[in-house]
Amino acid sequence: MQDSQSSQQLSQAIAIASPLQRKSRQARVAWRNNVVTVGGDAPVRVQSMTNTDTVDAVETAIQVRQLAQAGSEMVRITVNTPEAAAAVPYIREQLDRMGEYVPLVGDFHYNGHRLLTDYPDCAQALSKYRINPGNVGKGDKKDKQFGQMIEIAAKYDKAVRIGVNWGSLDQEIMAELMDQNSKLAQPWETRQVMYEALITSAISSAELARNIGLNPDNIILSCKVSGVQDLISVYRELARRCDYALHLGLTEAGMGTKGTVASTAALSVLLQEGIGDTIRVSLTPQPGEARTQEVVVASEILQALGLRVFVPSVTACPGCGRTTSTTFQELAKRIDDFLRGEMPVWRTQFPGVEAMKVAVMGCIVNGPGESKHADIGISLPGNGEAPAAPVFIDGEKALTLRGEHIAEEFQTLVLEYVQRRYGQKA
Repeated sequence: MQDSQSSQQLSQAIAIASPLQRKSRQARVAWRNNVVTVGGDAPVRVQSMTNTDTVDAVETAIQVRQLAQAGSEMVRITVNTPEAAAAVPYIREQLDRMGEYVPLVGDFHYNGHRLLTDYPDCAQALSKYRINPGNVGKGDKKDKQFGQMIEIAAKYDKAVRIGVNWGSLDQEIMAELMDQNSKLAQPWETRQVMYEALITSAISSAELARNIGLNPDNIILSCKVSGVQDLISVYRELARRCDYALHLGLTEAGMGTKGTVASTAALSVLLQEGIGDTIRVSLTPQPGEARTQEVVVASEILQALGLRVFVPSVTACPGCGRTTSTTFQELAKRIDDFLRGEMPVWRTQFPGVEAMKVAVMGCIVNGPGESKHADIGISLPGNGEAPAAPVFIDGEKALTLRGEHIAEEFQTLVLEYVQRRYGQKA
């Protein structure tokens, strides 16, 4: 009877969770031979932003390269003054000299129309412009100044992100919608009116850009807020109303675990629903923390959801009373750092290595099993276990490490495995 029930259960395959497929337009963000497609059938892209003074071309170029090496496929820089606009071509030149062709995105507020007009070399060196409809001007100047920026984008065939933010929302649209809402028999809540204002600002600005002459495939929209549920609500409706590529990000997400958890919660829900074509995790760096941490988190979100693969994954146990030392923790950290550090070179030398799975386990309970499931894994001795660490390669026990140099020897084994399995065959 039990076997019959089991067979019946097995005959009904469990549905594998996968994101819905929202078909969006596909934008091109390119520099030289590096063409980053956004939307359509392209993978969800990771982007980030520098926090250097753009006027310092060398320092900015160095940070752009660090972000790109960490996995950022586009990097945004602040362009807020004539001096910053004048520095952009030199930043691009520095990057080209380093062989780093990551596309640059110019972040414009208030005076973008003047900077793009007065500094054509800046306009051409950038691969994409970020325009905030709430900060392009007031009254009669708003459409004119927005139009100037769009005309330049169309002239140079540049992608444009029309980025609405509830911290700088177009107050004219908000006031008009509030007025309309007050006349309804059953008025909306203020928060619902704000959602509508964000979406209206983004879509109406996109339509205006198209009327001015911008290729609709070059338009990317965003409506960024700082609340998780707010972001989910706004993007669900934005995705329903348009077919433009969408950039996701929880604005001012915060520092440390708060920013990481909030961003992960919001972006994961939307991405699982097939909403989002590019993402940024806007973390406030902790003292001494590298700017690249936001790229690591964004990449980890996509990799955890199974949408992208960026770097070999390291499975490691959390530790418990069975584990007697920090050896497995230190080894897991060492291997993870080693893999991430090597990836900029390995991406070209060892195609497919990003999908490799490594296990570093701390005792005999789950250690051997997890190690067998990984491509290469090690099970370190726990409390009361023999001082030996079996290593499993491709599901089979290959050897046992002993002594004081287990960490160094296992790292060597990982490197040899990468070279042997993923090395280019002559």
